[in-house]
Amino acid sequence: MARGGARNRSGPKPDESSERSDLRGYKLTALPAEYDGPIPEFPLAGATKREVELWEQKWRGPHGAAWSQPSESWRCWDVALWVRTAVRCEAVDAPAALISNLHRLGDRAGLSTAGLAEMGWKVAVDELTERREDVPETTPADDELTAARLRAINGGA
Repeated sequence: MARGGARNRSGPKPDESSERSDLRGYKLTALPAEYDGPIPEFPLAGATKREVELWEQKWRGPHGAAWSQPSESWRCWDVALWVRTAVRCEAVDAPAALISNLHRLGDRAGLSTAGLAEMGWKVAVDELTERREDVPETTPADDELTAARLRAINGGA
């Protein structure tokens, strides 16, 4: 019986900023928040409308940028199998084995957190959006307070 070996969910996650990771040359490839390139046709025969919809949705996410690379083109089959399985798992009476298979396919396609780490990918943080959200909007009440302060400074003029 086989023992041990690396598994994508065992042990502590590698930390990209640690000294040990630096020594090993461990760096993650940052994926953009969205992919706006071409989406390939769904490769499995007999695709349903829901499968094509989910296929396009997944390709528009950050993973699409990685899957579109020539070195990763073989992953399209894993993604297609994940899509087909995900659609079948939407049924109320979906068997547990099918749902378990969905997790494994998600790892292989890089759709899960463990799969992302295993592929050496990370989703880039959109810092501009975060900064825009941090800027408080002024309210009419704030404008009235500012006007009152200015009147006090200018001697009520």
